[in-house]
Amino acid sequence: MNRYLVIKCGGSVFDKLTPAFFESIQKIREEGEWMPVIVHGGGPAISQMLEKLSIPTVFHQGLRVTTQEVLDVAEMVLSGTMNKKMVSNICTAGGRAVGLSGIDARLFTAEPIALKKLGYVGEIVSVETTVITCLCEQGFIPVISPVSMDTEGQHYNINADQAAAAIAGALNGRLCFVSDVPGILIKHNGKMKRLKQVSDREITRLIETKKISGGMIPKVTAAVASLKQHVPEVVIVNGMKPECLIDYTKGVQVGTKIFLEEEALHA
Repeated sequence: MNRYLVIKCGGSVFDKLTPAFFESIQKIREEGEWMPVIVHGGGPAISQMLEKLSIPTVFHQGLRVTTQEVLDVAEMVLSGTMNKKMVSNICTAGGRAVGLSGIDARLFTAEPIALKKLGYVGEIVSVETTVITCLCEQGFIPVISPVSMDTEGQHYNINADQAAAAIAGALNGRLCFVSDVPGILIKHNGKMKRLKQVSDREITRLIETKKISGGMIPKVTAAVASLKQHVPEVVIVNGMKPECLIDYTKGVQVGTKIFLEEEALHA
């Protein structure tokens, strides 16, 4: 039985990843027990390109309002620059990576979240995994940009965390969010402490008390959503330690594991 490892790399961490990180992904692929699938974002790079082109950026409740003009730039950056950098890094490490977007082979079907308020920001309503499974079975590593389209062919910008969760759910695969921190860090007795594991209910409480904030919020909410889509396990790991992914596939406890409290009680 194929075991899929969906690895989500955010745009904010991308430039910090070393060649050793990409070599570890290739090593996992070579060993054959796990089939890595990469999903990447690119928010900072999109912002930089919009600024360079003098296109104004507006945010509504933390989400970028996406006009057609903004969408064109987002697609150029995500499916072009960012995707090919990621593919190049894996190929340089000895792997055989193939770049895709959510549009290719109708990998994702999307619909708008709130067209009047957010423009072309979408959410995934279905995943067609055939192209991923075919590539993986032939020894390739899929690298996926989250840009997607609806049934009418309109393109949408999709949150990469949500895209990774949707793919992991569809593949029944494990999901690793790659960060530049060791996991979820909470202040305890004046020091930052890593949570080895945390439940969905505890995450809700930590967000309400502002102990989880900023860019960690979409990661943990996407993690909980993916667990509810039957993803067996979700972890947030530190990409600054290249061995983290290999350790995880070997069963070593790394980062922060997120679980559903109800399932734990039933178990």
